[in-house]
Amino acid sequence: MSFYRRDFLKSSAAATTCAATGIHVPTLVDAEVLGRGKRISANQRVTVAMIGCGKMANDFHIPQLLNQPDSQLVAVCEVDPTRRRQAAERVNKHYSSRKNEAQTCTQYTDFREVISRQDIDAVCIATPDHWHATALIEACKSGKDVYCEKPLTLTIAEAQRCVQAARKYKRIVQTGSQQRSNVFGRFREAVEIIRSGRLGKISKVTVGVGDPPIACDLPSEKMEPGLNWDLWLGQAPMRPYNSILSPRGNHRHFPQWRKYYEYSGGGHVDMGAHHYDIAQWALDMDESGPIKVIPPEDPQSKRGVKFLYANGIEMVHGGPSGCEFHGENGTLRIDRGVLTGNPVSLVNTPLGKSDLRLPKSPGHHRNWLDCIASRQRPVADVEKGARTVTIVHLGNLAYREKIALDWNPRKWEFSDKSNNRFLDRQRRDPWQLPTV
Repeated sequence: MSFYRRDFLKSSAAATTCAATGIHVPTLVDAEVLGRGKRISANQRVTVAMIGCGKMANDFHIPQLLNQPDSQLVAVCEVDPTRRRQAAERVNKHYSSRKNEAQTCTQYTDFREVISRQDIDAVCIATPDHWHATALIEACKSGKDVYCEKPLTLTIAEAQRCVQAARKYKRIVQTGSQQRSNVFGRFREAVEIIRSGRLGKISKVTVGVGDPPIACDLPSEKMEPGLNWDLWLGQAPMRPYNSILSPRGNHRHFPQWRKYYEYSGGGHVDMGAHHYDIAQWALDMDESGPIKVIPPEDPQSKRGVKFLYANGIEMVHGGPSGCEFHGENGTLRIDRGVLTGNPVSLVNTPLGKSDLRLPKSPGHHRNWLDCIASRQRPVADVEKGARTVTIVHLGNLAYREKIALDWNPRKWEFSDKSNNRFLDRQRRDPWQLPTV
């Protein structure tokens, strides 16, 4: 029995009484329907719970999920009561405005109650980064498919464990690396150009994203009323509340917990989880990664860490925003709203019949739901997200420890076994790394 079930058997039992309380739960998708990938009818929607109700949930996930014909949001989970209530009200209003649709959205503070519900098929995780892996792994163990925001994890050990959980429990896990679905730019086309060999042999890639993280030094503030601060912190060290970490009320901005080591990986991991992901895709390294990481010569520098691949390609943190690929025939730069080449013919000449063509994603959420039906791996499958976030964590380790690191991507470990202490970090009880 996994850790959350011991504490939440009562919650699980309560969740199964939804019908008695007047809450309508849509018919679950039949396992045979999922296995054959047949079309899911309107009364066989995938039931989804939203875990985390901040800006990404409000601006992106909830609208997307509400507008999919074969999914229904039945629960929202959030440690802040204002965000939780407003998310539920939005969902209920949407469904109640449609003919013959009942209000279905239940509110939860603790994600463990959500995944204990047997009538929920899938979860969408949009919590702060330090909560991603625990929620993802435990959801997989509960038999739920998962959409998890990027960066996939806070540590390298978590990244490997997420892959293990998805594979062991045969779950569909989509990482929120939306650029693989051509959100924000022509990323798929850039990858097709590069992998078709138009640049020739690639020698160097630059990835222009933000700084590595800093330690959290925020002062104490008066607690936000109703906030479950202990649960917001989770595995992170106990510290006083500060609204920069968990903004008051229903905020409309991206909170700056992202810049602090205790909860994320700074700007390097925030946008790096997008752009290193495109570099990995273009280099055809989705199941591998670099073998050596070298810190910059200036120990105070926040740019310049180098990643060396076994095939001789060097990837560097720095340069213009996005990714710039340097090949023997020229350069290509891809960023949000940008696809340029030098010479311009590299990107302006249409692909030929013999060039590589990648499948076109119908949209990141749509692709996820389609894969829930077909049981095929999505465009940003869990291992792709795990490999990408591992690169950024390796870079952050090189910045922080100021040492070169030899990495074995096949074994998910350092060549120098003494460095394996960097794979994970100390966690506050009871939030240890979940078993699989």
